[in-house]
Amino acid sequence: MKVGLYFGSFNPIHIGHLIIANHIAEYSDLDQVWFVVTPHNPFKKKSSLLDNYQRLEMVYRATKDYQRLQPSNIEFNLPQPNYTVNTLVHLQEKYPNYEFALIMGEDNLKSFHKWKNYELILENHHIYVYPRISKDKAETRFDGHKKIHIINAPIMELSSTFIRKSIKEGKNVKPMLPQHVWEYLDEMNFYK
Repeated sequence: MKVGLYFGSFNPIHIGHLIIANHIAEYSDLDQVWFVVTPHNPFKKKSSLLDNYQRLEMVYRATKDYQRLQPSNIEFNLPQPNYTVNTLVHLQEKYPNYEFALIMGEDNLKSFHKWKNYELILENHHIYVYPRISKDKAETRFDGHKKIHIINAPIMELSSTFIRKSIKEGKNVKPMLPQHVWEYLDEMNFYK
């Protein structure tokens, strides 16, 4: 089974995340996409970041109607701060018959060479890159790399930061969130 790993804080998960993940699950050779909820870094103070399990709950609610999209808390029990390379090693040990790939935005690919052990990641894993609106479409050192796949997914200009700010200002953000996520946020009074 080929699994794409879509890392993020998902604070909150929104329709942009779902559209990209579903597009990659449907239009690539991946069998599933796992939303890997990144835990709160204990060394960073972030008051706007919801608890790990509240964010995981939102991802669960957002993906429950999509067979090929799954929530993952795999990083919750790994030592912090954690690096992607460690998560990949851990997953490969836990699921030896699975093939794991990374999913990232075009903007992250530009700084990928700064990641810890990025060469090892590229040696052992494919990377699926979705487009972002960017003023400079500069080439990266990875252009044409055989393990990097540019996916022609819809460009989503929606951010969790914008959604949190809008909720705080009393704006209606219901169309930007999966229905089950909006209901949960509303019920719990998050971000107000």
